[in-house]
Amino acid sequence: MGLGFDAASMNDVVREAGVSKSTLYVYFRSKEELFRALIECEREAYLAEVEALLTDPGDPADTLLRYGQRLARLVMSPEAMHAKRTVIAVAARMPEVGREFYRHGPQRGLALLSAYLEKACAAGTLEIPDVALAAAQFVELATAGILRRRFFDDEAPAISDDEMARVVASAVRLFMAGYGPRRA
Repeated sequence: MGLGFDAASMNDVVREAGVSKSTLYVYFRSKEELFRALIECEREAYLAEVEALLTDPGDPADTLLRYGQRLARLVMSPEAMHAKRTVIAVAARMPEVGREFYRHGPQRGLALLSAYLEKACAAGTLEIPDVALAAAQFVELATAGILRRRFFDDEAPAISDDEMARVVASAVRLFMAGYGPRRA
């Protein structure tokens, strides 16, 4: 639609979707409810995919590489950037939207990664004293230098797959250097 959340009316949504207003209101009482549903749909698909990636505690370097690449692709996608910008734009007026977005998105993603890291520690393939901190560190490392630039400059050139792979591979190397099992 291109108008953005604040500028679009329910009439704009009805016109774009090709449905009647009464049909739309059967499912969504407000524009905010529609926005939440759209975010939830995207989030659930992503979290299901991520959960499937975080299964093998025996090879954390490979698992984290695959996870980091998926994470970087997601957070750099135009849809995710738009969703984050929209949530930030409306959070001052509707703080519950920001809290809900964080609690059900980034916080759940960190919980999934933390659970995986716990399993890897139990398997002896990682040694992490503070798993929650390590999960947050990995997310930051996997998007280092690429996320913020794109977040604040929508016209910044898209990052290439090669550059994204290089950033994520570097994140995994650094993470494993800090948290990989110690050799005697």
